[in-house]
Amino acid sequence: MNKQNFNKGLFLTAAGSFWWGFFGVMYFKYISFAGHIEVVVHRSLWTTVTLLLTTIFFSKWNIFKKIISNKNELFFLLLSGILIFANWSIWIYAISVDQVINASFGYFIMPILSVFLGFFFFKEKLNSKRILSISLVLLSIVYLIFVDFKSIPWVGIGVALSWGFYNLVRKKISVSTDIGLFIESIFILPFILVVFYFITKNNLNDFAFSNPTLMFILMMAGPMTVIPLFLYVRGVELCGLGPTGMIFYITPTLQFILGYFLYNEPFNTNQLVSFILIWIAVFIYLKDLYEKN
Repeated sequence: MNKQNFNKGLFLTAAGSFWWGFFGVMYFKYISFAGHIEVVVHRSLWTTVTLLLTTIFFSKWNIFKKIISNKNELFFLLLSGILIFANWSIWIYAISVDQVINASFGYFIMPILSVFLGFFFFKEKLNSKRILSISLVLLSIVYLIFVDFKSIPWVGIGVALSWGFYNLVRKKISVSTDIGLFIESIFILPFILVVFYFITKNNLNDFAFSNPTLMFILMMAGPMTVIPLFLYVRGVELCGLGPTGMIFYITPTLQFILGYFLYNEPFNTNQLVSFILIWIAVFIYLKDLYEKN
């Protein structure tokens, strides 16, 4: 592997992860006044528009036509579209109700959950380190169930499960990441437009022609979703899954820091114990990734 491309891949992956963990949280937190339902609507709508523009700009219509002519791929993209919509909805809800720390829990455990799902559904091999990582994640949840049930980070678990199963479904097909997301967005677009219609009909919308500045800010939900995706995916292409899997943890680390230090979210001792178990699991998982590369 070319060292220059490898370093470039690391930089792009780090930039994408930083964007998700810092700018993504700051932006969606800022527009949360619009209500999580309208924010989800705008994220879905303007992501579709942004990906339409990138598909035109990068001349990817042939890839698009090839995918939509394959019924099997379309079926799995419909499923993954539902899952990515669920992931966006849960995460934006978490942001709007001051649960950034709990959402970060989901992104900490998500790669480890994906390893377990790969083992369960695709019979991918597990070594002792990965078994230990999975066990610690389960232990962290069981601990809260028995010690402090109210502190269970349900939104984090929802984020992890929706994203983990999304990746699982996408493994069933081999499609370009951006075009796949474009088709997924098209599938959920009719539902989004119906919801947006009822929001505006009942005068519950913040998006209005009378406030073009706010309109523009809400429309930026599309680029705010697509830009880090392009950065991260390009980084994976240049330096591989192993190194990018390690760098990804920039995202939940920044989310946790912002939730605790900037937004002053509550974080009790039992949650700390649970997170310590997760961080140990992450360390073991990252050590395993490092040894494989």
